[in-house]
Amino acid sequence: MPSFAYLFERFPSFVQTFVHREAVEMVRQKMEPWLVSIRRPDDPGELAERLDVDVFYAPEEKQLRAEVDARRAARKLPWRAHKAIPRHRGEPDAQRMFEAIWLAPRLRERGIRHIHAHFGGMAARTAWWLRELFGFSYSFTGHANDIFCDTDFPVTNEALVRGARFVVTETDYARRWMEEKYPFARGKIFRVFNGIAMDGFPPRQPAGAVPRIVSVGRYVEKKGFGDLIEACRLLRGRGLQFECDIIGEGPLEAALREQIAAAQLEDRVHLLGPRAQAEVRQRLAAAQLFALACVPDREGGSDNLPTVIMEAMASALPVVSTRIAGVPEMITDGAEGYLVQPRDPPEFAAAMEKFLRDPDLARRCGASGRASAVAKFSIENTTRALKHLLVRLAAVAAPPAARAGDPGILKTSWLARAARRFF
Repeated sequence: MPSFAYLFERFPSFVQTFVHREAVEMVRQKMEPWLVSIRRPDDPGELAERLDVDVFYAPEEKQLRAEVDARRAARKLPWRAHKAIPRHRGEPDAQRMFEAIWLAPRLRERGIRHIHAHFGGMAARTAWWLRELFGFSYSFTGHANDIFCDTDFPVTNEALVRGARFVVTETDYARRWMEEKYPFARGKIFRVFNGIAMDGFPPRQPAGAVPRIVSVGRYVEKKGFGDLIEACRLLRGRGLQFECDIIGEGPLEAALREQIAAAQLEDRVHLLGPRAQAEVRQRLAAAQLFALACVPDREGGSDNLPTVIMEAMASALPVVSTRIAGVPEMITDGAEGYLVQPRDPPEFAAAMEKFLRDPDLARRCGASGRASAVAKFSIENTTRALKHLLVRLAAVAAPPAARAGDPGILKTSWLARAARRFF
């Protein structure tokens, strides 16, 4: 019998590998979650994650609506759902209501009472409707723009926070930000770092004749790739030898290629497009440093806790990034790498130059980063923290195998039962 449901917008997804890792680890820790995805994966074949867990997929939008409408016509829906359909059918994002109505009986037949979603987006809004119409409880993990940027959906970010049993953020920065924006939520927002599996990273490769810089991310404004390219132009002007590989894809690809061409950096800076996870890790192993010049975008969004920085740290690479959101919770300036102010290519170039000119410094900072990543971001520890929140705050019952593998959860369960007697 599943203990709770994970609800995803699309699972798995190449750009959200951290979500896949957590779900797999939750299964490994014997919590028996039911994994539900609203949409099917659409990653190209060479980038598709190999599924090592079972996932239940909702039908396509038209079929799902037709099934719900048929049940309403046959008067097989609870009264609140029956009344909600004509009232909200024409609203933007009404599909989330239909998804909730379609999912509710399937959750109930499995004995599930609580849903956890990743991102304050589509899946969380569907969970909100499950609470509104059927009394399920939900929680969600907020990541970056999904919590930092408001939307114009009828179910607002504030409504998601207000309705949640608890909210998880990736960083203390985001937790404080949300508590300031939503004072009513103080005490129910918790920081749990994203986790990564520390095995599977290939050993460091001998340095090549030309030092290599690696960066990974969507080709979007908040990744700061324009500043990285400008910093590379400044480094070339100082006579340094290097190559810079930028792995990813996105709407700014053409503009970035134009910038590279205008600076005559085609022999130094390469937009490699998307690559499979195994290849990304091989390139990290062969690099001298990792660089991510994060910036706030025009809509106020930014990175929060970039997973690619964790992976660079796990690869024993020194990191150069910016003082933005949760990045300073990952990198201590001068220890695991260097942090500079956003939108400052000269300072970013100066930080990279230190590692390019001093391979021993790069190795020392990379080793420090690996040790820090193990301590902070081990997937076993981060998933365990979320598991305890689910048991303590959402009354999720840990299966016997989960209790046997984690005796500490028995205390969490006792605290949950005691709290329910008083509230």
